[in-house]
Amino acid sequence: MAKLKLAVLISGRGSNLQALIDACADPAYPAEIALVISNVAGVQGLDRAVGAGLPTLVIDHRKYPNRTEFDLEMTQAMEAAGTELVCLAGFMRLLSEAFVAHWHDRMINIHPSLLPAFKGLDVQARAIAAGARFSGCTVHYVRHEMDVGPIIVQAVVPIHAGDDAGALAARILAQEHVIYPAAVRWIAEGRVTIADERVSVDGAQPPNVGAINPVP
Repeated sequence: MAKLKLAVLISGRGSNLQALIDACADPAYPAEIALVISNVAGVQGLDRAVGAGLPTLVIDHRKYPNRTEFDLEMTQAMEAAGTELVCLAGFMRLLSEAFVAHWHDRMINIHPSLLPAFKGLDVQARAIAAGARFSGCTVHYVRHEMDVGPIIVQAVVPIHAGDDAGALAARILAQEHVIYPAAVRWIAEGRVTIADERVSVDGAQPPNVGAINPVP
């Protein structure tokens, strides 16, 4: 059976790219990375991709007169590589409405909060400042509005007394590396459907336990 072809878009260290690389190394995993694109040259994520023998491309957004032309260049490169699913993995550029529409229901993102809470940047510091007891991460389909779209899967982590943003981010990142490959697997296996902007995953079950923080 043919594997789902992924394009992974990065801007930095590429830790979630590495999680996908590791998942794809399993011959039984139903997806493969066809292309890695970075809008920044020399980042660690490109080194990870090259080390795994993956095709890479740097498309510097600063060389394009507008966002539309930059996005068009990415689309042409991804289509030439046979891309079927776009995975945003720390890609720090806003995307044009036309680009998002072109890849509608074929582009996913991972965000380090429990959406719809704490959209945008500096989410760990904001969660701590708000006194939240839990945070986490979300894999979702991309829509034009930032950090909005049908949610595929979320992971929850506790916020500890004395946490700073870095400590919380590290705890969340460990879960990102679990749920992103899982979401891609489900999509590749044809188990994900979207109806009325809500996702269902065939055969997936919710947990039967809750969590309390702090524990009484």
